[in-house]
Amino acid sequence: MLNRANLSASRWLLLIATISLLVALPVLSIFWLAFFPEENIWPHLLDTVLLHYVSSTLILAGGVGLVTLMAGVGSAWLVSMCQFPGRRLFEWGLLLPFAVPAYVIAYVYTDLLEYAGPVQKSLRAWFGWQTARDYWFPEIRSMGGAIAMLSLVLFPYVYMLARAAFIEQCGSIRAVSRSLGCTPWQSFLRVSLPMARPAIAVGLSLVLMETLNDFGTVDFFAVRTLSVGIYDTWLSHGNLGGAAQIACSTLIFVVLLITLERMGRARQKHFVQSPNSQRERYVLRGWRAGVALLFCGLLLVAGFIIPLLVLGGYALSNFSSYWSEDFIQIASNSLLLSIAAALVSVLLGLLLAYGKRLQPKGPVKLLVGFSKLGYAMPGAVLAIGVLIPLAAFDNAVDAFLREHFDISIGLLLSGSIFAIIFAYTVRFLAVSTGAIESSLEKVTPSMDRAARSLGRNSWQTLWAVHLPLVRTGLLTGGLVVFVDCMKELPATLLLRPFGFDTLATYVYQFASDEMLERSAMGALLIVLVGLIPVIMLSRSIGWRRGEERTALASSETPALS
Repeated sequence: MLNRANLSASRWLLLIATISLLVALPVLSIFWLAFFPEENIWPHLLDTVLLHYVSSTLILAGGVGLVTLMAGVGSAWLVSMCQFPGRRLFEWGLLLPFAVPAYVIAYVYTDLLEYAGPVQKSLRAWFGWQTARDYWFPEIRSMGGAIAMLSLVLFPYVYMLARAAFIEQCGSIRAVSRSLGCTPWQSFLRVSLPMARPAIAVGLSLVLMETLNDFGTVDFFAVRTLSVGIYDTWLSHGNLGGAAQIACSTLIFVVLLITLERMGRARQKHFVQSPNSQRERYVLRGWRAGVALLFCGLLLVAGFIIPLLVLGGYALSNFSSYWSEDFIQIASNSLLLSIAAALVSVLLGLLLAYGKRLQPKGPVKLLVGFSKLGYAMPGAVLAIGVLIPLAAFDNAVDAFLREHFDISIGLLLSGSIFAIIFAYTVRFLAVSTGAIESSLEKVTPSMDRAARSLGRNSWQTLWAVHLPLVRTGLLTGGLVVFVDCMKELPATLLLRPFGFDTLATYVYQFASDEMLERSAMGALLIVLVGLIPVIMLSRSIGWRRGEERTALASSETPALS
């Protein structure tokens, strides 16, 4: 029996190690090519564009981090701890900007706010201005514009996690601070905010990683970040080694970001036995209620309602023109790719999560954590990492067949649908794994022991016992991966086969050519699909002793947990 148990454990360890190695292959490939390129242009990059890429990335990340921190924490505090008109609406409404990809909102506001857009046209008509010299208007295609656009759709990360932290805090602690003479503002700064710091740090880290991953917004606004540098060096200048070297610089930022996030959460643990007890909301009246309503309302209107109305108007007015066989084919491409990646991610995530349950300590735990690294990789970086091993495999097979059979098969995997699905799986595997781990944690270990006592091995136990019990986690992980794949732009843009488009690349292509009306149908479809996880998050709001309690899925922070 002991030998059989050891054999089963060894097989699971081998399986987990194989999956983790495949997921880690893109990262290892990037570093290999960066250190051993065919043409070393690192000195040239360092002397010319690299410092500009780095400084632009730092400014963008700093600006987005600051704005999302103020918007997310401020709105979370108002909705969780204060009573004002519209609070119930904003509880779930402030999650809606999650559904809008950053590049979509950038296209919408550029169309509205540029010189030839309706806003400036109206201003010129109202005030009699003739040219741009007669008045000042902020330039939307700028660093400030990119910061604003990214912040509008990323602040829900901070809002969601900060709100959960505020709700889970024990009300008696704040009551004690008030009894000691603290005002509500002082109680917030001295008590609530420090206790919520770990959750806020996670949300802010996710915001910054999404900022590093963004390509569509910064490229459209001509902000030269590291993500754009990878794209230009690879495709515009034809130097994959140089792109890998820039990708390594991006990965250094990601590793540093994760390290700082974990250091910020160190020794920041708070244990509360009865959250929500003795909690009373601060009732806002007069101008304070108006400010709270205006603050939350602007975030909701600017981040979701305006983009939805603009895209909906364009889509409806041009429905018959743009709903064509080509568009249906493009939408089908997105659906099939996303479904395939979701299924593969859920299958691999189930194996990783169950393997970790069988061996919660030792190398398996380390390997499962290592497999989640892909979630922290920007899409442009991931595309390079995927292409390198696939191209090496294709070249090796082609060379072998040429030498022995005088046959050339060209590229099998590079520039294929397989490459895109592989990239999606590597990037979003952590999401499905986290959701399934969360479900497995709710299954009592006694059920495993009961199944084993009846003669079931680990595979039979997984199929007969655990699989029916974790269906919610499987569905949650699969849906979130599906939606993320629908929105993914950088990796799709770099890895897609020639002439192959998805909704994301379709929207990028036409919106970049100043044809928002033609891209509106695809952008609206992406937004509507993106509402799926928002609805799931909204439904996670429960009630406990008459107060809200947000139950956040672990799949939302898989790479940092």
